Amino acid sequence: APARALLRAPPARRAASLAMSPAAGPADERVETRVAGLSPGQPVTLRAVAADDRGCLFQSCAHYRADSRGELHLGTDASHGGDYTGVEPMGLFWSLAPAGMEKPYQRLVPRSTGAPMKVEVLVHQGHSPPGAMPGPVVAKAEVQRLFTAPGVRRIRLKEGVVRGSLFLPPGDGPFPGVIDMYGDEGGLIEFRSSLLATHGFAALSLPYFDFEDLPRVMKELKLEYFEEAARFLQRHPKVKGPGVGVIGTGKGAELALSMITFLPEVVAAVSISGCSSNTIADLHYGEMTLPGLRFDMKKVTVSDTGVFDIFEALDDPTNPANSPCVIPIEKAEGHFLLVVGEDDRMWKSSLYAELAIRRLRQHGKENFELLSYPGAGHRIDPPSTPFCQVAMDRVLGVPVLGGGESKAHAHAQEHSWGKIQEFLHLHLG
Repeated sequence: APARALLRAPPARRAASLAMSPAAGPADERVETRVAGLSPGQPVTLRAVAADDRGCLFQSCAHYRADSRGELHLGTDASHGGDYTGVEPMGLFWSLAPAGMEKPYQRLVPRSTGAPMKVEVLVHQGHSPPGAMPGPVVAKAEVQRLFTAPGVRRIRLKEGVVRGSLFLPPGDGPFPGVIDMYGDEGGLIEFRSSLLATHGFAALSLPYFDFEDLPRVMKELKLEYFEEAARFLQRHPKVKGPGVGVIGTGKGAELALSMITFLPEVVAAVSISGCSSNTIADLHYGEMTLPGLRFDMKKVTVSDTGVFDIFEALDDPTNPANSPCVIPIEKAEGHFLLVVGEDDRMWKSSLYAELAIRRLRQHGKENFELLSYPGAGHRIDPPSTPFCQVAMDRVLGVPVLGGGESKAHAHAQEHSWGKIQEFLHLHLG
C-alpha cells in the first residue's frame, strides 16, 4: 500500500531558477531575465541589489506572476506593482534607489570604470511592497555591468593645462574623436566616455574644475582650455580628422555649444539639457567675454520635505538686458543635436532648445536635430542608469529637484543613446 501511494503521488516540483544573460556585459546594453520552475500563476517579487564605490546600498523591486508553465520573462511579462509597472526588461536596473537605511538623494554612478558594477537579482515568494521585508528567496543570480569593454585603453591625461582621461577603443583606428563633459558637479566623470569607447569612439573625459590642479570652483572659465583639449584630440594619431565632436550635459552642454561656435576643430555638438546662453561663470576667449546668467536664490522654493526647486531661479535669457550672455551659435559651421527632457525641473531646457533653434533659423541655418522627450527629467544618461528625480547638489549641499518620471526618463535614455551615436558617426565618420 505505501508503494502504491508513492506511485500515485505527484512528481516533486523542480526548484525555481533564475537565468540572466549576459552574466557580464556592457552597462548600456539590455539583460535578458528569465525565471523557471515556479508554480503556474505563482506571485513573486523580483528584487535587485547593488552597491556603489563607497558601499552605499541601492535596491529595487517589482511584482510578477508566473505564466501557465511556471515561467517568467521580463522581456514580455508585465510587472503588476513595486517600483514600476508594465513590460520593462531593464526596470529593475533603472529603478535602483538608495535603500531605506541609506541617505536619500544619492546617484548610483560609478566613480571608477575599471571594475564592473555587480547587481544581484533575487526572486522572493509572494508580493512584498518596496521597503517591506520580502518573502523567502527561491532563486538568485548576479550580473556584472561593464563600463569598459575588453581592449579599451584608459590614458590619464596631463597635457599642458588639460586634464582628464582618454579612452581608446581596441584596434589600430583611427577613430572618431569626442570630448565628453558633465555639469556643475565638477570633477572627473568617466563612465559615459568609457562606454563611448566601447562603441568605437576615442573619447576624452574632460573635467574643467575641482580636479587635480584645476580651479576648485567655477568662478570664470577660459575657452582656451577647451581649445587646447580639442586640438590635442584632433591631432592624436588614433583620432580621425579633420574635426572632433563634443557631448555635454547641463553646464557641459552649454560649453559644448560655445566650443562648436568658436572653435573650428569642433564640428559636431551634442547638448543634453543645456542652455543656449552662457550661465553662472563668465566665459573668456581672447578679448571676448560672454557674461554668465545668474541664479536668483530668492526665486528658489523649498518643499515641505526640504527639496529645493530652482526651476525659476536662472535669469531670463529672453530679457534684452541678458543678450550679451547669448551664445552666437549661428556662427557655427558644424552640426547640433539638442536633447531635452520636457519635465526638466533643473532649468528650462526645452525653452532653451527652442531659443537655439529659433536663432539658427533666423540666420537661415538648419544644421540641427532636436530630441525632445515628454516625462524625462534633467540628466539624460546612457541606458539603464538609475533614475534620480531628486539629487544632492554638490555646490549647494541640498537636495535639488531634477524632474522627470522614472519610466519615461528611462525610455528617453535608451532612445537618445542610440541617436547620439548615430549623430556622432554621421558627422565624424
